[in-house]
Amino acid sequence: MVAARTVRAVNDMTARWAHEVVGERGTVLTAAGVWPLLALLAGPAAGPARKELAEALGTDAEHAVGEGGALLAALAAADGVDAAVALWARRTLALRPAWLESLPDGLRGELTGDTAADQGAMDAWARRHTEGLIERMPVRIGPGTVLVLASALLVRTTWEEPFREGPSRPSEGPWAGRELTALSRSGTDVEQVRVHGTPAGPLTAVRVAGDNGLDVHLLLGEPAVPGNEVLRHGVAALDGAYPAVSGAALTDAAGPGLRVTTVPSYDGAPCLDLTTTRFTVDAEHDLLDRAELFGLVTATDASRGHFPGMCEQPLAVSEARQAATATFGPLGFRAAAVTMVPFGLGSVPPPPPYRAQQISARYDRPFGFLAVHRASGLVLAAGWVTEP
Repeated sequence: MVAARTVRAVNDMTARWAHEVVGERGTVLTAAGVWPLLALLAGPAAGPARKELAEALGTDAEHAVGEGGALLAALAAADGVDAAVALWARRTLALRPAWLESLPDGLRGELTGDTAADQGAMDAWARRHTEGLIERMPVRIGPGTVLVLASALLVRTTWEEPFREGPSRPSEGPWAGRELTALSRSGTDVEQVRVHGTPAGPLTAVRVAGDNGLDVHLLLGEPAVPGNEVLRHGVAALDGAYPAVSGAALTDAAGPGLRVTTVPSYDGAPCLDLTTTRFTVDAEHDLLDRAELFGLVTATDASRGHFPGMCEQPLAVSEARQAATATFGPLGFRAAAVTMVPFGLGSVPPPPPYRAQQISARYDRPFGFLAVHRASGLVLAAGWVTEP
């Protein structure tokens, strides 16, 4: 299990990062892949670089390496999550044994000086640890590269309740008139939908449960609320930051995208109709564009070294990037399968004896999503969908 303080720190970085990068274009990011790397750097850092890294991490630099290692171990042990970290260094680089011993086992590789061969080996590592979703490293190394630290994170789940696919044409909003592939399903667990009262107005959140302890939360704000605010408040809502109304307590137009009515029913049980769209979002992020957010302002100053606890030679960060992708489909988050259930004609049923509440949630305009480890609340990936 991930420590609660680490979950808060990673989720806080997710919220701050999303608030800075999400705009009119779709994107995806994972602070859960950046935070442990920064933690492994904070411990051996010194001077202003150490202070900046600790502040960005939201933890004490003295304990950061241990916390980063613990997070990687917890992620690797979680069902549906694969996490890996790797280090490549020149043979002539005098790395500190104490720092190396604090790192996860089996992560060290060698930079031979043949940049093409070294790049190929690292690209192969990226493909291997993401099942081919990321085909190459986001940074091309050069002759001056003496050390590379990298992480890989893979998240996958299959829905407990699959979606049906069908055509859809929204009548209003940015996607009005477009032919979309809609995903829809109906069920009785109306508590999956909640409306949070945020400072930016009501936020509709529907939890789509995976079968292995991972969930994806679909987030919809009012049309005028920008995506960065939707995601920032969505992350805060995971921790109960805002009052919320859910399920049968909801009323018509209680939140964006919601409609609550009564319909004929055979058992009187409320139901939830969810309609969204399948999507794939890809993004690359240059972390140094937001060096202050990640505590990397001083660490990139190549005029001197900043990591005496890591290496005898002076080291500075030259680049820092992330490539990310996310796919939401009818059967799961990053999962693909085919399932067929034929139906035949039956006898005509009697008229329904009851009336019951029906809640309809539609995500037919730009919306946000959070992939969350259910038990801990750790956000594994966050994104904003502008193109279905």
